[in-house]
Amino acid sequence: MPSTEPPSVPPANALPKVAAVKVADGERLRSVHLPGITLTVRSRRPAREGLPPALYVHGLGGSSQNWSALMPLLDGVVHSEALDLPGFGDSPPPDDGDYSITSHARAVVRHLDASGRGPVHLFGNSLGGAVVTRVAAVRPDLVRTLTLVSPALPEIRVQRTAVPTGLLALPGVVSLFNRLTREWTAEQRVRGVTALCHGDPARVTPEGFRNAVEEMERRLRLPYFWDAMARSTRGLVNAYTVGGQHGLWRQAERVLAPTLLVYGGRDQLVGYRMALRAARAFRDSRLLTLPDAGHVAMMEYPEAVATAFRELLADTADSTAASDTVGTGKPAGGERTDGAVDDEPANQTSGG
Repeated sequence: MPSTEPPSVPPANALPKVAAVKVADGERLRSVHLPGITLTVRSRRPAREGLPPALYVHGLGGSSQNWSALMPLLDGVVHSEALDLPGFGDSPPPDDGDYSITSHARAVVRHLDASGRGPVHLFGNSLGGAVVTRVAAVRPDLVRTLTLVSPALPEIRVQRTAVPTGLLALPGVVSLFNRLTREWTAEQRVRGVTALCHGDPARVTPEGFRNAVEEMERRLRLPYFWDAMARSTRGLVNAYTVGGQHGLWRQAERVLAPTLLVYGGRDQLVGYRMALRAARAFRDSRLLTLPDAGHVAMMEYPEAVATAFRELLADTADSTAASDTVGTGKPAGGERTDGAVDDEPANQTSGG
């Protein structure tokens, strides 16, 4: 049954002024206004006209900045855009306070439909990996290839190091955590996140660490930051419990797009052992394992991820060309193309 908890969404005129979001060389930001949501989109100017589009979706607590190391390495291959999911990065909360996987997937679909950029090369990390898996399953017409970096797909035996993050889904835990960590500085928080998400925190450059601290300071001033974290975590946990056609593993099996899977051997949030299960679930997949990487391989080893993506394109170029030649131009498998994303079962809360 739907949650009766009212959305905790501050009115737009009550939001405090915060520092500007950092933009790397060659990047620009713009706001995209869609029904019920406003998305901040980070993009790079394409190296030349006619490059196929790519869209990148970040993980829990992340933002479009998580892709800033990878995107320039693909400048000559794709036209890159990365979005901030509602309530994250520089995107304000959704009007309805819904942070479920379905709602995040719907935001991605709405953006692609409104922009007319599809089909795209679609990338997702962690939570974003679950989101784009759902998008690829229900809207195959929008996806050329799928690249998943440590996708947050359901695990029966969750790693102990991932349990504290999952506990954010429980009512009251965020308030308790905030009381316990009231005296923590932004630098201390970033060190904790870095230790959790990176295989080797020592690889983070001093500049990268300073940028992360500045971004943490900015986010902590946003009154909806922890609400977005808690509700998105709850939405992810809810999605883990769903079976049948709405289950994420079942939807992975429905994905038609060629898929690159990237897993880190030191990932403390998504089990390395899930790599082989994912490789079996996605029907047209190839697997890149990085033994020294953690949860954010596209930030830790962007060159390796870029090389693997280029190889994915090379491997699929001939089959894609053949499909374009003989195809009907209609989505395969009789999937819906009306702009909708499959709703979750009626007995499931929607992350709120």
